[in-house]
Amino acid sequence: MKKIILLIIPFLLFSKSYIISDIPLPKLYIQNLDPYECNEECMQNYLDNGMIFYFLAQADKILENREHNNIRTMNISLLNLNIYKKGDGLRIAMILPYKKIGKYASSTMNATFAYLITKDYPFELKSYKVESENIEDLEDTINRIKQDGFHYIIAPLTQYGADNISIINPDINIYFPTINKKDIATSSAFLFYGGIDYKAQSDLLLEKAVSPLVIFHDKSSLGNKLAFYEENRFRDMNSSTTDNPFLYEESLPNRVIKFSLARRTTNLEKYLKENDKLSDASFFLNTPIVKSGMVMSQLTLYDTNVTNILSTQINYDPLILSMTQYTDRKKMIIANSITEEDNLLIESNALLGNDIVFDWINYTTTIGIDYFFHLITGEELNYTIPMRDNQMVYKIELLKPSISRFIKHR
Repeated sequence: MKKIILLIIPFLLFSKSYIISDIPLPKLYIQNLDPYECNEECMQNYLDNGMIFYFLAQADKILENREHNNIRTMNISLLNLNIYKKGDGLRIAMILPYKKIGKYASSTMNATFAYLITKDYPFELKSYKVESENIEDLEDTINRIKQDGFHYIIAPLTQYGADNISIINPDINIYFPTINKKDIATSSAFLFYGGIDYKAQSDLLLEKAVSPLVIFHDKSSLGNKLAFYEENRFRDMNSSTTDNPFLYEESLPNRVIKFSLARRTTNLEKYLKENDKLSDASFFLNTPIVKSGMVMSQLTLYDTNVTNILSTQINYDPLILSMTQYTDRKKMIIANSITEEDNLLIESNALLGNDIVFDWINYTTTIGIDYFFHLITGEELNYTIPMRDNQMVYKIELLKPSISRFIKHR
């Protein structure tokens, strides 16, 4: 009869704040007393019958079956099994400007932690809170991180903070999950970028646009930047330049109409009601999810003849499925760069109340810690996203928010 001896049972899984006591967590040891080797069918049989400790007793090394190995890895983390690989461990620092990035200070920390607990390596994850993103505060923080012996930093900063770090030009590896390198002037080999390429997404969407292009945007820096880019890009597409000063804008091949929406704007009657200039237009939404839902519902309300509704990653959110009627969104096309999934990491994030399926900043943070883990350990990457010229290059897919889910646009 097969036996398994449980030597020590763990008392605690992990702490939300990641403040670890000086008293080490108890380890769980599982001794395999079965003299016979267990193949994949045997392992599956253990799982099917809920015999997780029999399964783990046989899983003392990485398994070839990906699904089995994911189950192994998750339980190693949850049960604090003593089968970590030897070595100095992983040491990752995070620069967190709480006042600037709000909830992402904790969610990016969670995403990094959720990744690390799935690996068979001891690790130290330490956050450094900064009051501001000015050069003095950031330089002081980076110096403290160096003095503490860290060589890898994840920094979910704003554009202002990333610009200032490029000015500091530190000789330590820093990954920015919030910034795309196209928006930074730097040639540093130490600075890495994981932000979504909104311009590339806009380019792909504009191929589906017809004239006139009606752009709704909010007054945020991203909203203004995208509206400006899309307007000029669309005017340049399939149109010849002219120096004729008597040529009316309405006669140009690609016309653009822009509406800037204040945060409190809720009624679009003055923009949409009986406005013949908007007939058969493409509508580009550079607005947050709630504002976008409001725009789409009023396009229907005022019987606007819509060719299609276009949006970048900003509106890739399941909330769009519940807050709008299908009639409002049936002509919508969304560009999405969250194209790879890892079920183990999705589940480990879910344990911390974190989302890496739709939240692109948590997703790009996970991509970054995966890349650093690969650099430190030499182990295989979880994700196949390439790094080119220190920028993560994501695939872009076009999706439609259908009745109950997002589907591929054909």
